[in-house]
Amino acid sequence: MAVQDKMINIAFCDDDNSILNEISGLLTKYCAQSEKEIRYRFFHSPLELMAEVEKGTRFDVLFLDILMPGQFGIDAAMEIRKTDENVKIIFLTSSAEYAVQSYSVGAYYYQMKPIEEETFLKLLDSVLGTCENEHEKSLILRCKNGITRVDLRQLMYCEVMHRTVFLHLDHGKVYESVGTLDELHREVASYDCFIRPHRSYLVHLGYISSINYRGIVMSDNTEIPIPRGKYHEIKDAFLEYAFRNGQVIL
Repeated sequence: MAVQDKMINIAFCDDDNSILNEISGLLTKYCAQSEKEIRYRFFHSPLELMAEVEKGTRFDVLFLDILMPGQFGIDAAMEIRKTDENVKIIFLTSSAEYAVQSYSVGAYYYQMKPIEEETFLKLLDSVLGTCENEHEKSLILRCKNGITRVDLRQLMYCEVMHRTVFLHLDHGKVYESVGTLDELHREVASYDCFIRPHRSYLVHLGYISSINYRGIVMSDNTEIPIPRGKYHEIKDAFLEYAFRNGQVIL
């Protein structure tokens, strides 16, 4: 179910070879100074990039030129965003004309050309720091609509129906994943915020609204059944989590 890959993947898409060569030199310098390992690839057109994404390749960060022959970078970003809500998109451009439009696809940043070394290295520090923080508390899952990174802090609960695992996030998004709930449970075993109250459910303790002998009520009012005899075990786990996070005042 989960795809484990801790190295950060970056894609650069620009039809100007001189820009890509400049970025390559800056990346080499950055990796040497920071002692970080980064996997990166260069693409010369949005179509070339999108063909790679359609193969299942996932990038954490995408540097994308806005104006390229054949297709606007923003159009390519919109297509990629349909299957990847997490990739950090940074637009490269010599004009501020499309700045407002770029944020319609949730752009992380809008980098003006010519690229200045100090600005670019600081930008790398910022976006890589954000990615590393997300990696620590997330899983990459093979879902129905492609490969998706799921932030475990936003995962309310999971349920299995007809051999499909449904992951319910706090903003209403639902992912369908291949694999089993047993596999997912093993993947999150190192986190202290998940409990499996029922063989068909995996629950984030932080999203529980109330517990009674019949079941658990989640923050979205979903009711999850509790097998006979498991109430006290689940109640104790919930109270321990609440105390640990300073949520209980007696």
